[in-house]
Amino acid sequence: MEVPKVFAEADCDLNQLDGFASACRKLLEYMHYRLISCPTCDVLYASPIPELSELATAYHEAAFDSSEEAHYASRTYASFLPEIMQHIPNLDGAIDIGTGDGAFLEELLRTGFTSVIGVEPEPFQAPILAAKEEIQPLIKHGLFRVEDFQAGTFSLITCFQTLEHLYDPKQMCQDAYTLIKKGGAVFFICHNHRALSAKILRMRSPIFDIEHLQLFSEKSARYLLKMNGFTTITTKVIFNRYPLHYWVKLFPLPLKLKRFCLSFLKKTKIGYLPVSIPAGNLAVIGYKK
Repeated sequence: MEVPKVFAEADCDLNQLDGFASACRKLLEYMHYRLISCPTCDVLYASPIPELSELATAYHEAAFDSSEEAHYASRTYASFLPEIMQHIPNLDGAIDIGTGDGAFLEELLRTGFTSVIGVEPEPFQAPILAAKEEIQPLIKHGLFRVEDFQAGTFSLITCFQTLEHLYDPKQMCQDAYTLIKKGGAVFFICHNHRALSAKILRMRSPIFDIEHLQLFSEKSARYLLKMNGFTTITTKVIFNRYPLHYWVKLFPLPLKLKRFCLSFLKKTKIGYLPVSIPAGNLAVIGYKK
């Protein structure tokens, strides 16, 4: 029997984190916890896992200044909705876990979903305050808790770029299964540590980040959904679409050069040119029989 192996030793200094440490517009710290590779499901997981109090102290009050990126991402993710809508029983009831400023809630409403709810755990409510006035009442502030909702009443539960941050993604999947009605679906977006970009950039890839307690692959994402009862599981590589300046921010350039490039790009139209790249993200969709 194969045993878990060390994928990467820890490389982090929590004292270097600032108010943007858990915000999308931060400049990457290129820090990560000690990562172990599971031989059974192919997930990478942090070990030892940091204490919640340790993370809270490190992040302080997370600044939110990522509305532009959130709306770009939501439009990309919304392109999967027409296919999902062909299989779910109806469009009544949808939860977006880790909704941020509710950008994807806008897409759900635009597509025709009703009884739409977003859940945002950020303790200082910065993302919720950044949401549009008509979207704010749809966002529940706090952790996602299964007991806050009625079982079997939702057609769709989404969770984008959040699985990596959870202490117990298995429990979240179990709770989602409980809340979804028969024929309903879960739709996750997660980082793929087997992606070509991760292989090329290795530990300089943006997916190896201090926020991520685990990293999935196609195999481990399928395994997670299957072990929690979901069937007809599909995965697909995401072509993310963002302005050029956002991609430059993610690329592992020397800090001084990166700051110069970002300053230049944000002063010119070319910096806001949308560019689509397979940046190492994976769409995972599963259904409840």
